[in-house]
Amino acid sequence: MISQPIKTLLVPDISDLMIPASRVANVMTTNDGYHAFLVLTKVGYSKIVVLDQHERIQGLLSLQMLTEKMLTTDRIAPENLLKFSVTSVMETDFKVLTQPIDLDSVLHDLVDAAFLPVVSNDRHFEGIITRREILKRLNYLGHHFDDFYTASQCAPLKK
Repeated sequence: MISQPIKTLLVPDISDLMIPASRVANVMTTNDGYHAFLVLTKVGYSKIVVLDQHERIQGLLSLQMLTEKMLTTDRIAPENLLKFSVTSVMETDFKVLTQPIDLDSVLHDLVDAAFLPVVSNDRHFEGIITRREILKRLNYLGHHFDDFYTASQCAPLKK
């Protein structure tokens, strides 16, 4: 469990970490692999969310998943991307966050993921929390701690 003072210093309001859905690149379940490849290439992300027509999250799709579909034994065949929908290759087993967001879970799960989708109880996509945002907070805290706080204990406590 993260101590409350550290939580307060690192993330005073955890909702400030979330990038809202309106600012997050996505593809729809009805899109083909070619469209998804264009979106991933254009936005420069390695993975994006897949939404249904009601904006509920259905999966995650990575550039690597699509690239694998283009590879044949002797060449790269981008035309293969037109032959399937994103639902046939997307990842469906992934972690999501729901409100209220728990910082302990976020930090634990971001070790293995670049971002975590935030969803409502009915899986409506609300946004993402990224590892990058957490690292930016840690970087800021590490460089500006002394501007705001005085450490009363510099040596670790003996147990």
